Amino acid sequence: MQPETNKLMLAIELQQQGNIEVAARLFQEVLTTDAENAAALYSLGLNALNSGNLLEALSLCERGVKVAPVFAPLRLIYAAVLQALDQKEEALQSYAKALEIDPDYVTALINSGALLRSMFRHREAIERFNHVLSIEPTNLTALANCGILLTEFRQSELAIGMFKRLISLAPDYDYALGLLLYEELHLCDWQDFELLSKQIIEKIRSGRRACKSLAFMSISDFAADHQRVAQLFAQQYCPKQSVSYWQGERYRHKKIKLAYVSPDLREHPVGHLMAGVFELHDKQRFETIAISLGINDGSRLRARMLKTFDHFIDAQYMSSKQIVQVMREMEIDIAVDLSGYTSDSRSDVFAQRPVPVQVNYLGYPGTMGTEFMDYILADQYVIPENQQQYYNEKVIYLPDSYLPTDSSIQISERTPTREECGLPANGAIFCSFSNDYKISPPIFGVWMRLLQQVPGSVLWLVSRNDISQRNLCLSAERLGVDSARLIFAGRVPLVEDHLARYRLADVFLDTHPYNAHTTAADALMVGLPVVTYMGNAFPARVAGSLLHAIGLPELIAYTLEEYEQIALRLVTTPSLLADIKVRLMANKATYPLFDSESFTRNLETAFIAMYRQAQLGDAKDALSFKI
Repeated sequence: MQPETNKLMLAIELQQQGNIEVAARLFQEVLTTDAENAAALYSLGLNALNSGNLLEALSLCERGVKVAPVFAPLRLIYAAVLQALDQKEEALQSYAKALEIDPDYVTALINSGALLRSMFRHREAIERFNHVLSIEPTNLTALANCGILLTEFRQSELAIGMFKRLISLAPDYDYALGLLLYEELHLCDWQDFELLSKQIIEKIRSGRRACKSLAFMSISDFAADHQRVAQLFAQQYCPKQSVSYWQGERYRHKKIKLAYVSPDLREHPVGHLMAGVFELHDKQRFETIAISLGINDGSRLRARMLKTFDHFIDAQYMSSKQIVQVMREMEIDIAVDLSGYTSDSRSDVFAQRPVPVQVNYLGYPGTMGTEFMDYILADQYVIPENQQQYYNEKVIYLPDSYLPTDSSIQISERTPTREECGLPANGAIFCSFSNDYKISPPIFGVWMRLLQQVPGSVLWLVSRNDISQRNLCLSAERLGVDSARLIFAGRVPLVEDHLARYRLADVFLDTHPYNAHTTAADALMVGLPVVTYMGNAFPARVAGSLLHAIGLPELIAYTLEEYEQIALRLVTTPSLLADIKVRLMANKATYPLFDSESFTRNLETAFIAMYRQAQLGDAKDALSFKI
């Protein structure tokens, strides 16, 4: 064996042992006599990449792919370097070159699949992960990614199968139990609910990543647990960056530059709630900026938003780094994250601290568990003062309710007939238009007891798919209720017509532990009483907040038994129900819930206070306060 070959083999061995410095020195010595040695260039490039020296890594990889164009590992790390430099398309091309050389190169398939997924090219991504599984059927990363991507395509049964295989191979795989249970909840499949819920809560309390924070809201009603799961998720998903893009500058703008960052500036509950606020902002005091992370759905709601913002930035295909740079260049004073840990959010943008004041609001009902979010906007009901310890952010208390509403919405004058909606001609109508995953077995059990106690009554739901409808019907039959008494509402194109349907119902039954938010506000707007079970954590207290803000706190229960009693009393006492409905419609004019103008002024007062605190010093030095 030649001396240089011996040196190369020794360097590789030392690198594998973790002796990086000595190995690097030997690789450099190899290059002095063999400047085109692909293995040495690869190893040094990998070391540079791992240590964060991206420009050095780039130079080494460029040299490597020139001298060894068919050495797949060099193409792989070249792609990783380009990806780290935010050159995604170029990275994909390099991954493609690696796969041309070796079509079954598992690492290249997985890395490129993850990149494609981050670029919302889900169909191509799932093809890569399926290819991995054809080579390695037990590859954990591919199983997890396939399962998650299948949920994006609403292939819940296939996704559940993937998650079950994953758990059978690796019971403690990060978030696997939560992924499984959350998808089962979307199908109203509750066979494993009690067992999985118990396991997940126990693992979270012991510091393990058993569930993502949003899914956890559907199974737990303890604010302390919600904080813990958010912290565990944040530590991995969006850790605070060592370098802050905002370096303490004090801007002196004529107007406060206020940015809303969200994937939901479209036909979406968050979009509906915020549209009126966007339009009512005082443009003499605020320069408003939209940073849209999601699709342009071409909806009427999207068109409204395009008109109202001073600047509307379509950032769907921008990288997080590009978004951060735009925010810095615009010298934004306050950035409001309207999505938190919901779908298509970009929490890592905020982790890089692009602006002086960063606010968690509305789209995600809880703490983000991070150091880089300064404030959370709430009210005294969703975050009682004695629970502030469970929120990493400083709590800013808006008066009345934290939830905005859009008073400009015009509900259709025409109310459809019962027959048109598939409802029986007579009998009480219990309504719950919440998402499937919010329906928990205990609350469904109460609903079935109510149907049993009120002859001729029906339960009106909006289940999104045939499988969940079938499972709900089976659950009803198991609890002794004819499944024909479950009526499923179809979708209607216009929100005005959808809202008009609420007039046909007698009582809106809230979900627990994850309350209805927008749908509860919609029901109250139309004049439909909402009965809620107000729990411990933020998501279980939202409907209670709305009822306080509309002057009907007597519809709030604090136990499941009380929840059942209130709903039963309403539908079996016509005079009481009629009185509640009259009061609800009268209170709309005098209570604050649907006063969008006053809400916006209060919100602006909060933003001005945040801005002034930032001008005086670090936002984190501020105390929680009430508006």
